Amino acid sequence: MEGKGFIVVTGAAGFIGSCLVGFLNDKGYENLLLVDDFSRADKEPNLAGKKFVDKIERETFFDWLKEKAPSIDFVFHIGARTDTTEFDYSVHEHLNVEYSQKIWNYCSTNNVPLVYASSAATYGAGELGYKDDHELSFQLKPLNPYGVSKNEFDKWALQQPTHPPFWAGLKFFNVYGPNEYHKARMASVIWHSFNQINKDGLVKLFRSHRPDFKDGQQLRDFIYVKDLLKVCYWLFQQTGRGGEISGIYNLGTGTARSFNDLVKATFAGMDRSPVINYIDMPEDIREKYQYFTEADMTKLKKAGYSEPFYSLEEGVGDYVRNYLTTANYY
Repeated sequence: MEGKGFIVVTGAAGFIGSCLVGFLNDKGYENLLLVDDFSRADKEPNLAGKKFVDKIERETFFDWLKEKAPSIDFVFHIGARTDTTEFDYSVHEHLNVEYSQKIWNYCSTNNVPLVYASSAATYGAGELGYKDDHELSFQLKPLNPYGVSKNEFDKWALQQPTHPPFWAGLKFFNVYGPNEYHKARMASVIWHSFNQINKDGLVKLFRSHRPDFKDGQQLRDFIYVKDLLKVCYWLFQQTGRGGEISGIYNLGTGTARSFNDLVKATFAGMDRSPVINYIDMPEDIREKYQYFTEADMTKLKKAGYSEPFYSLEEGVGDYVRNYLTTANYY
């Protein structure tokens, strides 16, 4: 997609957003407008050395658009409150629903293609499966306020009479990779495992509190951020197919793997033998915990995406050896 305007990336200082900025730079795009809350010093290294035109504070972005009336070619709306342990719904409602509605309305009014981040958290306990059918969105029962907010926006988007010329909502499954150093408790299990191995020589994983899952055998669809970036970029190139392929898509690998596998791959990336201890899951998340997630990737493949995904071992190996071990950023 070639244009004369800007590409907007919201959540640009965060994990996935900053990786996307780097990826777009690698593809030759420097006409980027970055939107986020830029007040956190621990996120600054995520954008070090990256090329862009301007940084705009999240809460003043819409005023800025009115005032400057820039020509915008594309919006990647990656920004969100992603803390699944934040139980105040109003926080999620403001950033994940109302803010996203404003982005959608701007893109619809100004004929700007949009890719936005949804989440696999919308699927709740998975009792209805993991198929990205639009009808299913209206039946889902997410387990936490974050998942609720993401699903509320998906449902709202599907009901709008006006929409961007091309749009895609991506239900990110368990994303891992560089530039998540600032995420603390919400960082991936790989990040936590790497730090635990360095400190204690072992990894603590949650014990299973369900009889049908053994300890460490809880299953998730883990996707390496580099695969996610390739899909975002592929969609960016599909804007001429607006009515044909616009919609909500799963974004995982299509293969669930256990936390034991994940941790073993982390040990392997550090050239160490695995040592795993199991601990009780905190009470506050026990009832809200997903034991199994696996993206049904049929729809994205049907739309024409054919690139292979990193295996867990390949992705974790790359992340551990080329980023965590050297403290590198993407």
